[in-house]
Amino acid sequence: MKRIAIQGIAGSFHEDAARKYFEDDVEVVECKTFTTVCEMIDADKVDFAVMAIENSIAGSLLNNYQLIRDYHLRIIGEIYLHIQMNLLVNDGVTSADIQHIHSHPIALQQCMEFIESYYPNAKLHEKLDTAASAKLVAEEKMTNAAAIGNLRSGELYGLKTLETGIETNKKNYTRFLILSKHGNPTKGTNKASVCFEVGHFYGSLARVLNTFAENQINLTKIQSVPIIGKPNEYTFHVDIEWENGENYDRAIHQVLKSASSLSILGEYKRGEIQNQ
Repeated sequence: MKRIAIQGIAGSFHEDAARKYFEDDVEVVECKTFTTVCEMIDADKVDFAVMAIENSIAGSLLNNYQLIRDYHLRIIGEIYLHIQMNLLVNDGVTSADIQHIHSHPIALQQCMEFIESYYPNAKLHEKLDTAASAKLVAEEKMTNAAAIGNLRSGELYGLKTLETGIETNKKNYTRFLILSKHGNPTKGTNKASVCFEVGHFYGSLARVLNTFAENQINLTKIQSVPIIGKPNEYTFHVDIEWENGENYDRAIHQVLKSASSLSILGEYKRGEIQNQ
């Protein structure tokens, strides 16, 4: 049985992603912070970790890019999870009873249209994650409150679903990275996450990006992350995909000539976004 570190508790979207990716039985190791997740895998206390890196609405989690680099972790896979939000309450609680709503701040943001339409006077409480919110509402047997989270957290903590699909954007996805202390065989891979720095002069970034284009490498994401202690200097994180592995190898060797530093954070098979 694989031990998987996640940020959050059982019933969270991180747990959903872990169970969906690995498919077989896994032991989920709950961590309060993403830093703890990285510490667990660095100390060989778990086999893998699952870490959110971006959401189609909220954007990228910049600090997680830095953590992956600081702990020298390897990206060995990815999975996209469709995020559906639901209004969860204790048995017997009705819509008219709800005066408080608990959830993760991003989840509250993603459901704000629903909240403002149906619960404009409810007091919102920001928690560490959606599953912790559901657990709190259940354990304290709140009769005037609801939690916003996924269906699994409701089932796990004995809550009933008052409303389903309350998120504003129905095509909301979160991308999770699968992390390991060690790399994985590169056979069959068609995507990589790379970070690099370039000189502070005209056209330096364009030169690197053009190298990928010239080798028929598809750039699916570029994210600049400030370098701590170096004002106006950035590390560029890019995700690239290819059909021909030789093109990828050639592009990487050419980029090495233009970039002042280059790190390959992982080579893996790209995840598919399932239509809902």
